[in-house]
This record gives sequence, structure tokens and C-alpha cells, in this order.
Amino acid sequence: MSALLRMEFGKLARLTSVRAAAVLLLVFPALWSYAPGIHEVYGFFLVSGFQVPALSLLSSMEFLMPLLMAIVAAELVGIEATHGTLPTVLLRPVTRSAWLLAKLLVLAVFPFVAMGTFLLASLAAGLPFGFEAFLGGTGLGQGGLTGQGMLTPAAAMRELLGAYAMAALSLVPITLLAVLATVIVMNAAAGALATVSVLIVMNLLVVFPALEPYLLTTHLQAYADPVAGLPWVLTLVALYSAAFAAFAVVLFERKDF
Repeated sequence: MSALLRMEFGKLARLTSVRAAAVLLLVFPALWSYAPGIHEVYGFFLVSGFQVPALSLLSSMEFLMPLLMAIVAAELVGIEATHGTLPTVLLRPVTRSAWLLAKLLVLAVFPFVAMGTFLLASLAAGLPFGFEAFLGGTGLGQGGLTGQGMLTPAAAMRELLGAYAMAALSLVPITLLAVLATVIVMNAAAGALATVSVLIVMNLLVVFPALEPYLLTTHLQAYADPVAGLPWVLTLVALYSAAFAAFAVVLFERKDF
């Protein structure tokens, strides 16, 4: 399994979608943070470099980050089918389930790598504002942007790390959903499109209040304000991830190539 994981991580690093995502994650915070209409849209002025990561998440988690996760996951799974190399790959001494499980594990880690990169890029974009103690909040803690008094650099960093870790966790089921969709259609573009379509439908289902706590899209904002409490979010993410991964493995085992 370790050899498979190394191979899949190598494939992941070489994907065109990953390289494009890396450029976007590095450039987006600087472009967005210094855009002239930020105050009109979000209603606040940046006073600390610790607030830039909050602005990055607020403007990307609803659509941009889920879209990137879906595209990368679909490409990693569908690349062999697209290039016609899948039958050859499966002739190697490895089971189908082990091959797909390696991809699932790599893609479960990818959101944390992506969000870590995003956090570093956001902090770099915040350098001109400084990282001293300030009166207010990071936008990702209990007090929001107004805060609860003077915030120290250590406390601000803890808020950022916790929020970005939660954001990455909420993206894991989306990457695994993209794997499942791609296994069903065995086409990267169609798998990514199917995943985005499911997320759009979930967004529309908020008109049914009874369903809202169970929707993946509801908990994309859990990094700032868990709708139904953190334990529920963690449980739901785990259940969705396990279900998507299990269905993907079962369906892949029954595919004819």
C-alpha cells in the first residue's frame, strides 16, 4: 500500500488541475484582499494581517474550493480511463479495491494540503497589515471580526489554524463524492460536473428546513459557525466520507473494462 500511495501522490502532484489550483490558491488572497470594492461587499476594513485568511475563506468556501476539490479528485481517478491506460494498470499485482483505496486516501489528505497552502498564501498577503496584537477579531473566532477585546498573535493563529482545519475537513466528503461520481461514469469531466450538480441541488434544498442539517453544503461554513454543533458536523462528515468511499469501491469492483 505504501508504494501505491507514493505513486498516487506523485500522480496528484503532476495533475494539470493541481498546478492550476496551486496558482489560484497562491494568487487569490492577494488579489482579493486588496480589491477596491472589498469594504462595499463585506462591510469592513482590514486592520490586521490575521484577518486576510478570514476574507479568503469567506469568499472561496461557498463555491471555489468545492469546485477545485471536485475537479482534482475527478481527474486523479479518471486520468487512466481518459488515457486508456486503466486496463494496463489493473494488470499489475494489485487488487482493484487497493488501487482505488490508495486514491481515496490521497484525496482525503489533499484538502488539508490545499488549505494549508491557502492559509500560508493568505498570511503572506496580510504582511503589509502586520501581525501584532490588535483590537478586533480574525473573523474566524467566536467574536467574528469585531472580536472580544485585544487579540494576541498566538490567539489569532490558533483561531486561524482551527478554522482552516475545519474547512479542510468539510471538503473531504466532496472529494470522495467526486471519486464516486467519476467511478460511475468513468470520465473525469463528467464526474466533476456531476459533483458540482449535486452540490448545487443541495444548496437549493435549504428551502426544506428539516433537511438543512444533513446537507454537505450547509457545513461548508462550519469553520466559522457550525450550524448544528461541532460533534454533529464531525459525525456527518465521517458518515458521508465513509459512505462515498464504500460505494465507490463496491461499484469499481463490479466495473467491466
